[in-house]
Amino acid sequence: MLPLKKIFPVIIALITLSLLGIIYIQYSWIDSVARIKREEKEQKTQEAIFAVGEAMVNRQIQVLNRLKIDAYKQTGPAGSLFLPEVVNPNISVGQRFDQQEVSEMLKSAFKDRKLDTVFEFGVLNKGYALFSSPRFLDRLLGAAEDSALYLQYITPLSDIGTTSTEALVVFVPQSSLTVFKSLGWMIFGGILFTIIIVTAFALTIRTMLGQKKLSEIKSDFINNMTHELKTPLATISLAIDAIGNERVMDNRDKIRYFSGIIKEENRRMNKQVESILQSALMEKEEIALNLQPIDVHQLINSTVENLQLQLEGKNGRVDLQLNAVQPIIKADEVHFSNLIFNLLDNAIKYSKDNLEIRITTGNTRKNLVISIADNGIGMSRDTVSRIFEKFYRAHTGNVHNVKGFGLGLSYVKAIVDAHKGKIRVESILGKGSRFTMEFPQE
Repeated sequence: MLPLKKIFPVIIALITLSLLGIIYIQYSWIDSVARIKREEKEQKTQEAIFAVGEAMVNRQIQVLNRLKIDAYKQTGPAGSLFLPEVVNPNISVGQRFDQQEVSEMLKSAFKDRKLDTVFEFGVLNKGYALFSSPRFLDRLLGAAEDSALYLQYITPLSDIGTTSTEALVVFVPQSSLTVFKSLGWMIFGGILFTIIIVTAFALTIRTMLGQKKLSEIKSDFINNMTHELKTPLATISLAIDAIGNERVMDNRDKIRYFSGIIKEENRRMNKQVESILQSALMEKEEIALNLQPIDVHQLINSTVENLQLQLEGKNGRVDLQLNAVQPIIKADEVHFSNLIFNLLDNAIKYSKDNLEIRITTGNTRKNLVISIADNGIGMSRDTVSRIFEKFYRAHTGNVHNVKGFGLGLSYVKAIVDAHKGKIRVESILGKGSRFTMEFPQE
């Protein structure tokens, strides 16, 4: 089976190609349907205009036939030689109608075929308009320029065998809006399902990235844990071998010395195991707090004293500005002490020589505010955004140059949340960091 790092780009590429293919097929299908609908609309428009022209010609035929019958009744069979002169009053098809009547005929024909009743029309005779709609001449004069906006339909107003020069000319807006309106539910469905597919694709990629990240975190955690546990185990093994040496067995001071090493390394391993157990409890949300009134100033002073050796190793000092008038809050003393310890321990770990840590406290109307600032190596914006993630460790150029599992700050965040507090981080790479916490006071 291919490793995740190699198969991940392949999966991304396949899903992306599939998604693009589906979108292209949907677009092509909608475009084809729209083209068919457009052609159907144009055909119906042509039929409607032809029907109006045919109705106009038929009326002319009916009038002429009625005149012939009337002439026949008046003159009899003998008058048939003079019928052309009697029944041809030189009135053309267009002259038997007016603008309003033709407009109503066109609207009715369009409406019967479920077409838009927006159009401009005119009846022309030898290039001159007998009558027309208000904007017909503008459309006629700009026909070449408006060809992309309007469709022009011409229907001759003549019967078979006649040579009439009259024609009904109609301009209809060439708009795709009405076509897309008729395809509204198809387009909406296509867009909706495309969005669903894209969302599913994004969630899949996000899940895969999360799994990839989790896999990397797990690998780093195993490497760190192996390194952290291997060192004290190796030290204990050497100390036990030394105690077993005959020359050491008779020397009580050396036995006491090596026993102290074993005890210290054992305490170190217990602390590491405890941090992993605390992480498991945080994940299950099973942190049980024993809330009691505690003096935060006293707890801070005690924690700083316990870290004096580490501070001296970095030539560091702590500037205490404990200005809170009311330093008492309800908290779990053990967890709250660990919280302060982890923040100070991190400041010491990720620092340069001549470390300076400033701890300030203050009160707002309802909260106790604690701020811990240092002049250490600082963090990048990306690191700040991920600093409270479990197992995450800021990159410092060497995985093992700073000891730990990446659980300290995730524990801090969990304890702050358990005490219904808030924590925020400000940091500038190369200049230091500041952790500010607020806890409610009742």
